[in-house]
This record gives sequence, C-alpha cells and structure tokens, in this order.
Amino acid sequence: MDKKLHIVGGGMAGSEAAWQAANMGVDVVIHEMRPEVETFAHQTGNLAEMVCSNSFRSDDDEQNAVGLLHWEMRAANGLIMAMADRHRLPAGGALAVDRDPFSESVTKALLDLPNVTVEHGEITDLPDEGHWIIATGPLTSSALGAAIQAETGAERLAFFDAIAPIVYADTIDMDVAWLQSRYDKGETEEEQKAYLNCPMTKPQYEAFIDALLAADKTEFHEGETAGYFDGCLPIEVMAERGRETLRHGPMKPVGLTNAHKPEEKAYAVVQLRRDNALGTLYNIVGFQTKMKYGAQTDVFRMIPGLENASFARLGGIHRNTFLNSPTLLDDQMRLKSKPNIRFAGQVTGVEGYVESAAMGLLAGRLAAAEILGKPLDTAPQDSAMGALIHHITGGAEAKTFQPMNVNFGLFRPLEGLRGGRKGRKDRYKGYTDRAKAVFQEWLDGQS
Repeated sequence: MDKKLHIVGGGMAGSEAAWQAANMGVDVVIHEMRPEVETFAHQTGNLAEMVCSNSFRSDDDEQNAVGLLHWEMRAANGLIMAMADRHRLPAGGALAVDRDPFSESVTKALLDLPNVTVEHGEITDLPDEGHWIIATGPLTSSALGAAIQAETGAERLAFFDAIAPIVYADTIDMDVAWLQSRYDKGETEEEQKAYLNCPMTKPQYEAFIDALLAADKTEFHEGETAGYFDGCLPIEVMAERGRETLRHGPMKPVGLTNAHKPEEKAYAVVQLRRDNALGTLYNIVGFQTKMKYGAQTDVFRMIPGLENASFARLGGIHRNTFLNSPTLLDDQMRLKSKPNIRFAGQVTGVEGYVESAAMGLLAGRLAAAEILGKPLDTAPQDSAMGALIHHITGGAEAKTFQPMNVNFGLFRPLEGLRGGRKGRKDRYKGYTDRAKAVFQEWLDGQS
C-alpha cells in the first residue's frame, strides 16, 4: 500500500493535518482544487484561506471551551494556532487574525517542508487504496459530494452558511462611530479599542429592521431545504424571529459608552472588528446575510456612521455540506465502509475554524501513526479535542445530528462541583484543568 498520506482540501483542517503528519515523518500530498476550480467564497489559491470571519473567538483557556481548544492545539505544535498568534489583531479577549498574511504564512510553512507537496486539481472519487483524509470543508465539490453520497447511502445533509460584509475603514464616519471593546475588555489600550461602534436610536433601529425585513434576498432553488447553523444565522433570519432579537444579539448596546455623547445610551449598537493589521478593513460583527448585493449597500448604509461606506466584500450565502458522522465514522475518524479514508474538518459536523483545524490535527496524527505502524488512541474524552471527536463519532443523536461548536456541554460532568450559575466559574475551571492534564498526558505518550 502507498505509504503517502493524501489529503483532499487545503483549508484549516487539511493544512493542520498535513503539518502534523509531515512532522511525524510521513510524506504528504495535499490535493487542492483551487485556483483551478473556484468556489463561491474563496478569493485566492492559498491554503487555510479564511472566508466567513477573521476571528478564532475567545482565547480564554480557563473559562471558555474554544479557548481551551486553542491551548490544546498550541500544546500539540499546531500550525494554525502558531500562524494565528503570529498574525494576531487586537480584538479584546478574542483571537482575531490578519487573514491574508495568515494564509500566506500557512502556505509557506507547509511548502517549506521537504515531505509536503501540493497538487492542484479536483478529486472526484473516493479512492479504494492508499491513506486518505477528506477535509473538503463546507464547500465540498458537487462531484466529490455525489461520490460520498453514493458510498454512504445516506442522504446528503446540508445547511446554509452566510458570510458577513467587510467595510473600508476610511469610509466610516468617525464623528459618529467610536473605538471601544465591550466592557473595555483587553489588557492593552489597543485591545480595549479593538472594535468600532455605530450607535442607533430606537427610531433608527426600527427603520433598520423594517428595511432588513423588506430587502430582496437570495432565493433557494426549488426542492432545496435550508436550515441554518445557529452560530452563523443571517441577520434577516434573526430579525424574522422578533424585532428585538438583534438588540439582544449582535446589536446589543451593553458594555459600551458613546465617546461622542457619553450621556446618551444607545438603543442598539452595530460593532465592526478590525480585519487586517493595517486597520484599513473592518468586518461587521454578526452581520452574515442572504440579502442581494444591491439591497445590502442600501440597508447597511442606514447604519449611523456607515452612510458613505464602501465595501471591500459584501455578504453572501453558500451551501454547507456535512456527514452524519455518528453513523458513518469510527472513533479513529475513518469511514466505516472504507477505512482507508478519514474525514476531518467541517465536513464531519464540527463548526468553526478552530474546531475544523482541531479535527485536522487529530486526523493527521491518527493517520500518520497508522502509516508508521504505531497505532494511536484518539484524544482522551475529557479533553476539548476528545469531547468533540466523541460527540461527532457516537455521542450525538444521529437522527438530529447538526454541526456543533466546542462547548462545555460536551464534557463529562465533574464530581464535587455544584451546578447552576453560581458554580459555573469553578466548574469551567475544573473542566479546563482536567482537560489540560489528560491532553498533555496523551501528547507525552507519543514522544
């Protein structure tokens, strides 16, 4: 059997899988269809290109599950986290990334390894031989998706994922907007001013909601059923759930004081997060949308401070494909019907850049260990990585399986810690302490 590891897809999961396997001494071939075959969301042929957001979310590794996942990936010499740290942008307590230098650095790091090659072109079938990882993400090509469907016999599952718009900073009216992270969160002044804030009065908010609901929106093809992942809902869908929904979501005014009118309390606030190191681009936080392009410019320019905004990228919507992993994958992430093939990343039913990269890290290590004749147990269940893999390969209910972010609800309970809101801080710290100990032990066992 071919001892090379073939990885289909050069996104977060595929790039991390390649890095891990190559550093274990395995020859790796990354099969990336871009730029020969374009997708709706990508703009370059670089590996690990960020499309939906530039944020890896919270970096708190003691009170937040995704922050804990950051810690585990750093402990495992993760490429994605190393490059994210190198190209970090101020974002309060979150980890936001300068997206273009980030993907360029991931690409260079992989191409600099002597045992990694990249072959551009589309893979359309599931190979019968060799060691493979399918890490094609939410934009799996139609041909490969059809091959997966034919092999699994399962109905191809999908939901629709939306992308937020990006604004040129010099077109934002700073006589209206001000710089401040919510609750002034961050250790440095730069982090405490990582967001641009645009305030709305109640009449402005009501007019904005009216325009949002009335705007022309992308229609789905006949026969398509659209469900949405709750962590990436289009703002129109949120508005349809109730006129106040956005005020309690991405437009909540709490923790912010208008630098221009400190005595006035905004009814709602639109936040923009810096999207690049130069500070020339800002993305509108939580404003994923399915509005048509013309409607977007009209509606978004109703936001105070954005009346003359120019957009580097407008929002959009695309199909997101994922497996019913609890029925199809074993605990080594192998396809049960074709165990020479592993799956990793969003296609397995995890959601988010960090979760996708973490599943790539795990798949890369498991595959490399198998190739080297030194089989490796999967990550321990009490780690963040292990909680995720356990959820998608058997812990979740198959009939209602939907993409999932990492969260403490996936972790096994702790003994001796009280529940409820008052005990949450101690409980979360207990989860993270336990996770770090078992994950480090797992890593030490591989050295």
